[in-house]
Amino acid sequence: MLPDAVEVGDLVYTSGMTGEPGDTDTQIRKTIEKLKVALEAHGSSLGNVVKGNVYLTDLNDRERYLNKVWKEVFGEKSPARTCVQAGLAPGIAVEIEFIATKGKRI
Repeated sequence: MLPDAVEVGDLVYTSGMTGEPGDTDTQIRKTIEKLKVALEAHGSSLGNVVKGNVYLTDLNDRERYLNKVWKEVFGEKSPARTCVQAGLAPGIAVEIEFIATKGKRI
């Protein structure tokens, strides 16, 4: 089994995670919740995320769902983000990975 995250100095790198199959909005929210748990287990938090990599099966979902959820989660101090279209497992619409600091984000 792969680790949920790896610590390197004051940084936490999460593995790519997915939510359970369902509608895309729900998958994005459940995936971010799983990432939150992983970050907290490694002494970080969503507030310390500095970079997110997002993989979507349909890039149109960035405008339809991702941007809204991202703003709800991160507010105006959104971390840097890369978003690409990718082939994921059947029924999976999104995979997300984060890089976060263990201290306060600047």
